Amino acid sequence: MAAQAGSSGVPTGGEADGTDEVADLFRALGRQIKVARVRAGMSQKELGDRLGYGEETISSVERGRRTPQPELLVAADELLECGGLLASAAEDVERARSRRRVRHPEWFRDYARLEAEAVELHDYSALAVPGLLQTKAHAQVVFRTRQPLLDEETVEQRVAARLDRQEIFKRWPPPFTTFTIEESVLRRPLGGWDVHYEQLEALLRFGRLRSVELQVLPMDRKEHPSLGGPFIMLTPKGKPQVAYLEVQHISRLITDPDEVRILAARYGSIRAQALTPEESLPLIEKMLGDR
Repeated sequence: MAAQAGSSGVPTGGEADGTDEVADLFRALGRQIKVARVRAGMSQKELGDRLGYGEETISSVERGRRTPQPELLVAADELLECGGLLASAAEDVERARSRRRVRHPEWFRDYARLEAEAVELHDYSALAVPGLLQTKAHAQVVFRTRQPLLDEETVEQRVAARLDRQEIFKRWPPPFTTFTIEESVLRRPLGGWDVHYEQLEALLRFGRLRSVELQVLPMDRKEHPSLGGPFIMLTPKGKPQVAYLEVQHISRLITDPDEVRILAARYGSIRAQALTPEESLPLIEKMLGDR
């Protein structure tokens, strides 16, 4: 069936930003600090005094309710003679803290979670450059010009989250991805020509990856199999293929096999009418050369 949560979009349940995993890491480190403290015969107050932290801070860290600062881990490791066990986690904590700052809007998190574990992804973009392929400058324009307006903090959070999704291209093995983009999208200088040319150059880089096939659907085609708008086909690891729609900030995650099958067939027709990857990249290069 199609999964939908009213006008708010995709039903929530998974945390695409890694919040659950981060919390588990902090709780585990808190338990390790407590074990080492008790072994050393110290109270929370004594440990806090020796490290320059308050008793409440030590208590909160041990319970996993407060982020263990990297410098606290290093100092506690030395004082409690942990042999590098706590200090070695300092870098993991810093990465986790950065990860926690990357936040998707609630309605997008289920899709982002599935995307992060996808083995295949096929994206038909009719109105905008695919979010997975956007540059930072392009994404900033997308979120800053959105109506109703977003505050600057939210814009930066959304941009960071969008760029973070590109980590899937660095996985091994990477997912097999195809992108079919309307030519009209590539001719709209969103954000101005400097931003647009940088975006076209990024598309060329993505299109040359071994795991990516990028195609352009020319404007001169006399027939079109999908005037209903953009969509994404996605296959999570070990799970059936699903589809994702997003129109006017309303999202829908489709799991019904018949609906998914229809959209998959439609995507095949779109690709058949598009230029091949070998024809598409030279067209983008020509657009860059025309500046």
